[in-house]
Amino acid sequence: MTGPTNQNLVNLIHQLKKLSKEKKVNLWKTIALELEKPTRSRREVNLLHLDKHCKDNETVIIPGKVLGHGDLTKKLKVAAFRFSSSAAAKINKIGKALTIQELIKENPAGKEVRIIG
Repeated sequence: MTGPTNQNLVNLIHQLKKLSKEKKVNLWKTIALELEKPTRSRREVNLLHLDKHCKDNETVIIPGKVLGHGDLTKKLKVAAFRFSSSAAAKINKIGKALTIQELIKENPAGKEVRIIG
């Protein structure tokens, strides 16, 4: 068997591909393809990187995991497949940490969402 075995991840990938076709939004297809990669090949992003490369009040998505190294000084809405507990806590102090599913419900058209990593 190839591909992810985590059933939640398999369902998310299926949901992203379906939404991409329905809404004609390439963002969701790109995220699905990134999440299909092996765990060791998925993106891992530190808060330090987010703070350096993102603008205040921006919505970003990480098709992988957000790690808690560094501090966040900008109000960001960050969606990711996984967060370390320290990263989620630091993001929620001034911004908002979301799952990819929550971002899909909130913004199905994927407007003004930037992929980071």
